Amino acid sequence: MAKVLHITAHPHNETQSYSMAVGKEFIDSYKQANPNDEVVHLDLYSENIPHIDADVFSGWGKLRSGSGFTELSPEEQAKVGRLGELSDQFIAFDKYVFVTPLWNFSFPPVMKAYLDSIAVAGKTFNYTEQGPVGLLTNKKAIHIQARGGYYSEGPAAAMEMGHRYLSVMMNFFGVPSLEGLFVEGHNANPEKAEEIKKNAIARAKEMAHTF
Repeated sequence: MAKVLHITAHPHNETQSYSMAVGKEFIDSYKQANPNDEVVHLDLYSENIPHIDADVFSGWGKLRSGSGFTELSPEEQAKVGRLGELSDQFIAFDKYVFVTPLWNFSFPPVMKAYLDSIAVAGKTFNYTEQGPVGLLTNKKAIHIQARGGYYSEGPAAAMEMGHRYLSVMMNFFGVPSLEGLFVEGHNANPEKAEEIKKNAIARAKEMAHTF
């Protein structure tokens, strides 16, 4: 039995968001194909995702200097403790389904905060004499991303930094496989929006059976 973490970074649900709609179809199809797998939804917009700030740096510094967790301030304990929960949860799963829109050439800020929370030396990667080495070599991931324009090719391709950033981070963590499922062009060609969405859902259902 595999454990799947379904990570969404969108303030809207599947009735208003193309990425969320396609993501839901992917998850539903995955569950049908893998009824014994555990699937957990992590909605980043409804979760407490601490930003790395002065309290976090202070708390980490105290822990590195030998202080116990209870010696941290209440603010430090809350933030450092939550970051630890998020990173522990991430590494406990086998597969990751990231669902985001493309906003301003990247993803919503909450996704960056989440990726910061799981980029932890000794958990998702290690520093070695040869440089950093990812530790999550037995995982796999897919990124479902809606793009109002066309970014897979053409002049805008170099401007897409959401999937590219996620690819860099998964590679840094040692995850050997990150697939991409892109829903694009529905704003550029609104007359084709429903067709674009329908085709993306069909691809999602196919990909779910081999993920």
